[in-house]
Amino acid sequence: MRLCSIASGSSGNCIYVGDERTHLLVDTGISKKRVDEGLTALDVKGEELDGILITHEHIDHIQGLGVFCRRYKTPVYATKGTIDGIKRCSSLGKLPEGILHEISIDEAFRLGELTVFPFAISHDARQPCGYRIEGGGRAAAVATDLGTYDSYIVGQLKNLDGIVLEANHDIHMLEVGPYPYPLKQRVMGDKGHLSNELSGRLLCDILHDGLKAVVLGHLSKENNYAKLAYETVKLEVSLGDNPYRGEDIPIIVAKRDTVSDIIEL
Repeated sequence: MRLCSIASGSSGNCIYVGDERTHLLVDTGISKKRVDEGLTALDVKGEELDGILITHEHIDHIQGLGVFCRRYKTPVYATKGTIDGIKRCSSLGKLPEGILHEISIDEAFRLGELTVFPFAISHDARQPCGYRIEGGGRAAAVATDLGTYDSYIVGQLKNLDGIVLEANHDIHMLEVGPYPYPLKQRVMGDKGHLSNELSGRLLCDILHDGLKAVVLGHLSKENNYAKLAYETVKLEVSLGDNPYRGEDIPIIVAKRDTVSDIIEL
């Protein structure tokens, strides 16, 4: 199984998960051109995709969906609430008939050789979800746009080989930054985004010897930067109630505008 961030950040998100026979995208929040460029780096063609999994209907996760699907007719999978949100987004244009497929939280489904497990997340969208994807004895997950987490989320993220995990903002940068007060409250709220510190604490709860890759994603352009997210998460691991040190964990930070390293799980 391979895991790769084509783009990740507050301005656009697109993650690839796949193996030799099955190719999936999680979100298409960037232009078709940029998605195609990312797929080229992975030696995958747009017409070879088996599905697009949408986490929720915010524009940084669906911006390129209309153009991409009109070109490739790729089936799209999302919860009922998210599909309703997609249909209300006029900027996407008309989607091909029958391309949207409704899925249910906590009900697994197969796409090619991979099994997809949607799980509920806390975010200010209609019916958002994260995804755990398994195949060939490997498991990867995409867990971003989490305002908070609990034992249910931790349970969904146990025994992974790789994960894209949100580290959206530094709390101090957000507090003193340019956002208006209501937006700051939204970002820090239970339906907002995970801070670097909370990302590190969640990571502590899911660490195990088989975790091969942690990709920190969905960083805020205004309230975070890569080195700070990386060092903060590492420090939380080192200080946490677990047998690991931050230096023991293979952590990278997803790039905002370019394809990140391709991770073989």
